[in-house]
Amino acid sequence: MKKLTLLTIFLLLNACAPASTTAPEAAPANPILILATTTSTQDSGLLDVLIPLFEAETGYTVQTVAVGTGQALKMGEEGNADVLLVHAPSSEVTFMDGGFGKDRALVMHNDFIIVGPAADPAGINGMDSAVNALTLIFNSGATFISRGDDSGTHKKELELWKKAALDPAGQSWYLETGQGMGATLIVASEKNAYTLTDRATYLAQKDNGQLELLLEGDPPLLNIYHVITVNPAKWPRVNYEGAMAFLNFLLKQSTQDVIAKFGIDLYGQPLFYPDADKTDADFGL
Repeated sequence: MKKLTLLTIFLLLNACAPASTTAPEAAPANPILILATTTSTQDSGLLDVLIPLFEAETGYTVQTVAVGTGQALKMGEEGNADVLLVHAPSSEVTFMDGGFGKDRALVMHNDFIIVGPAADPAGINGMDSAVNALTLIFNSGATFISRGDDSGTHKKELELWKKAALDPAGQSWYLETGQGMGATLIVASEKNAYTLTDRATYLAQKDNGQLELLLEGDPPLLNIYHVITVNPAKWPRVNYEGAMAFLNFLLKQSTQDVIAKFGIDLYGQPLFYPDADKTDADFGL
């Protein structure tokens, strides 16, 4: 009698097994999803990990528009995006109060930091107050590079200048790029200048320049990200089903686990901290 190999037995068993009664998941009725998001989620590399996972799991194809948070919110106000991933809480609340968003949920956070040249001409290294650091930069006339693009980072920077009761606009040492975080970091490095950046983009782009982390840990530098669906009652043509699929994807535990681990292998620390189990009140918002 011929001896059956394990492979032969496996093939025979599968040939005799009944056909699966589980129907494949139906493709989305509208598979194109427009995501408007901040450049930090793009420049950090996080979206390069999350978007393919979402597309593979759901069948949607995501068209990502990485702009400043102000521009992303504007796209939502005009019905030119289906879902937003942004980081300017006060502006987001205004967006929701205006009826432009339907659902809003915490996704993750990291923090802003101030970086600059190793020579540190303003002497801010090791300080624990961003407001005091900006005051020293202002008084020293050391070059400061602003995004100047109404992004979440730019909004935070302006908020800090306001707290310092200082207005750098028009100063010869205060330069605006009008560009995303990655490009702004490059300009700051080239000009031996200071700038405010989110930690994730700085770590992801660190090898592209000569900037040192000079100030971190000040509570006002917390950087919180929310996902927002654009309101279909205001814009009936938005892909609300796809937007909710993306929101739910970001909040589910497996995705939150991916966010928690992102960056550890390359930088020895996570670039973002997952927050789906928290509320705005936990952050004093």
